Amino acid sequence: MSVAISDGIRLWVRAVRRDGVFGSKPIFVRRSQLCRCKKSFAQHDTGTLFLVPTPIGNLDDMTVRAIDTLRSVDLIAAEDTRHTGQLLSHFDIETRQISFHEHNTQQRIPELLEKLRAGTNIAQVSDAGMPSISDPGTELVAAATQAGIPVVPLPGPNAGLTALIASGLAPQPFTFYGFLPRKVTEQAATLTNWVHHPTTLIFYEAPHRLGKTLTTMAQVFGDERQAVVARELTKKI
Repeated sequence: MSVAISDGIRLWVRAVRRDGVFGSKPIFVRRSQLCRCKKSFAQHDTGTLFLVPTPIGNLDDMTVRAIDTLRSVDLIAAEDTRHTGQLLSHFDIETRQISFHEHNTQQRIPELLEKLRAGTNIAQVSDAGMPSISDPGTELVAAATQAGIPVVPLPGPNAGLTALIASGLAPQPFTFYGFLPRKVTEQAATLTNWVHHPTTLIFYEAPHRLGKTLTTMAQVFGDERQAVVARELTKKI
């Protein structure tokens, strides 16, 4: 529920404590904060940063809005231009690309901000799924927001949520962690911190490391912890 007041809105947030007990508490949000998302669609002198999700295996999951956005922007910042090039070719999209990945983030951000300030509309994409979710994008979004540049996110494919709703595990509350450390000792130390966490946990892992990671999870969480492994979530095999 929400209660309107003079210069802001009091929102009641339902949350779960570390001991697993649900509760609610009020937070105060100023109207200026709530309106920031609307300003992304208003008239402005700068370009706009669009965050465009891409298919996680099935090209039919590409939305009409995502295709239209990639066609209409001036530049696409892609995690892997060769990989994204195949996607663009499939949908006959001819927009120019520029690489933007974990190894050139700090170099690219000032360059992309300069283009955005000059009025260039940029779409950022990862190889698959939502930008910033275990993929590049977080630093760019933070920099654009701090610079007052409009940021428009598009909804779309996400591997973690797609797996969650098909898992049979409790879908809420859940905690998304992403990729664990690669070293077994660091993995075990990280997982130990989550042993008594009361929510469904979502992790990502590369196929060639999956066996070792599952072994470590079994050792840390024990044999009674229910787990689901999901792969090829949307591909037609």
